[in-house]
Amino acid sequence: MLDLRKSEDRGHVNHGWLDSYHSFSFAGYHDPEHMGYGPLRVINEDRVQAGAGFGTHGHRDMEIISYVLDGALAHQDSMGNGSAIVPGDVQRMSAGSGVRHSEHNHSRSGMTHFLQIWIEPKFTGIKPSYEQKHFPAEEKRGRLRLIVSPDGRDGSVSMNQDAFLYAGLFDAGETAGPVIAAGRRGYVHVARGSVTVNGRRLHAGDALKTGAGTIGIEAGEGAEVLVFDLP
Repeated sequence: MLDLRKSEDRGHVNHGWLDSYHSFSFAGYHDPEHMGYGPLRVINEDRVQAGAGFGTHGHRDMEIISYVLDGALAHQDSMGNGSAIVPGDVQRMSAGSGVRHSEHNHSRSGMTHFLQIWIEPKFTGIKPSYEQKHFPAEEKRGRLRLIVSPDGRDGSVSMNQDAFLYAGLFDAGETAGPVIAAGRRGYVHVARGSVTVNGRRLHAGDALKTGAGTIGIEAGEGAEVLVFDLP
């Protein structure tokens, strides 16, 4: 099973300070055909203008992952965490029984471009937690680097769900071929550039849903790719 979703088919809203594309139904964008994929509930591609951001707001029972592509994202939360998330960083916040946080672009001139990813948790009502790690570009060059997993294996960030998230950078002859096990599903999101996945040419913002089997990634042109292995 291969189901291609083009970038231009996503939901879109521009608030001036925030330009956001929604891969799945979110806020005022509702599409019953795109409510999520397994526990993957949200992929928002957000561009936040200089000096702007998301004021303090609450979440509960959601695994929230931030993946910055350009600029920096300042994070503050009710657990006492305060950090700047930059390209190469992966931040995971388990909202659990409830947490409040804010996110801002404190730059005076540059835009912050990042992916906001929500994954429904395996267990609800847990104690909120936070984790952030940096994954250098060389660890993702021409391969898929595990960045989020259920148990933090291989130095990845841990998450409260039986799901795995990989990131890779691909150009020219660089290839990868992860295998999705029987009974699971795959989801490929192209964050930037272009790449061929299982014979389909994908560009920035495009996504491909797959079933079990091999995901063939090749012929990248400045491609940054996220691959989800989902229950």
